[in-house]
Amino acid sequence: MRIGLIGTGRIGSFHAGVLARHAAVDGLVVTDPDGARAARVAARTGATAVASAEDVFGAAVDAVVITSATAAHADLIGRAARAGLPAFCEKPIALDLAGTLGALREVDRAGSVLQLGFMRRFDAGYAAARAAVRGGALGRLHTVRATTSDPAPPPAAYLPLSGGLFRDCLVHDFDILRWVTGREVTEVYATGSDAGPAVFREAGDVDTAAALLTLDDGTLATATATRCNGAGYDVRMELAGERDQIAVGLDDRTPLTSAEPQGPPAPAKPWPGFLERFAPAYEAELDAFLRVAGGALPNPCDGREALHALRIAEACELSRERHRPVRMTEIAEI
Repeated sequence: MRIGLIGTGRIGSFHAGVLARHAAVDGLVVTDPDGARAARVAARTGATAVASAEDVFGAAVDAVVITSATAAHADLIGRAARAGLPAFCEKPIALDLAGTLGALREVDRAGSVLQLGFMRRFDAGYAAARAAVRGGALGRLHTVRATTSDPAPPPAAYLPLSGGLFRDCLVHDFDILRWVTGREVTEVYATGSDAGPAVFREAGDVDTAAALLTLDDGTLATATATRCNGAGYDVRMELAGERDQIAVGLDDRTPLTSAEPQGPPAPAKPWPGFLERFAPAYEAELDAFLRVAGGALPNPCDGREALHALRIAEACELSRERHRPVRMTEIAEI
């Protein structure tokens, strides 16, 4: 299978390495607006570097992996659909509902395949939590606590383009909450703080946020995020039921220190970032995509899953802005 990869930044470079090693891939074509960066990735992986996305689509590829800047995602998804090519795209499809819906309509009209990059669905811990919840091991689920904490802010230039903390970061928590529990969010109440570095205030964003989400069976969930977690990269989910409770992301690299005298010490090697923490999940989602593209597997994360998560993020932004609860019925229907 010959694969085209558009975008060779941090995640694109990682994906290029995964694809180059995969037994089902016998050709890899890469491009990036920074031609020198694309050339370096090509040299490292044995890929062919080309000048533009147009050249990728013209290179007789069998599928495309889109890891470009967010602003280009919707257009590239549409181009792949019109070319009849299966596409994998890192989230988000677009930063607003209109752009997301437009790209999805292109996919629907073409009858093509779009898999979204919500890698947590391919993480062993989240998969085990899903099985425990769906299998009844926890009993009636009453509380879920999710957190995503980055060790340091992203580059200042990225913030105005990110869509904000709810759309860029917490959207992963919103997606995995639905996937693990099998329930839908009915109402949110969200807030945020920009008391940290000035770059967040300048971008109209927040560096820390929290949301209370009510699910359609009455389960309560909290989702918190920060860009300023100096201890390390911390992504966890705790699920509590009437019978038992479990935690995802709790291991000897979790950047969390117990204050109890007999508690575990600080980790010797805390997780530094998302690529290290979720490397196996990223590999698994690309393996799934190659099987989807080859017709051997149903799509495990259709593009409409991104729309569900984005609607929750939009509700949280509205709640933060207006300082009130927001029902999901207030957000444009799918």
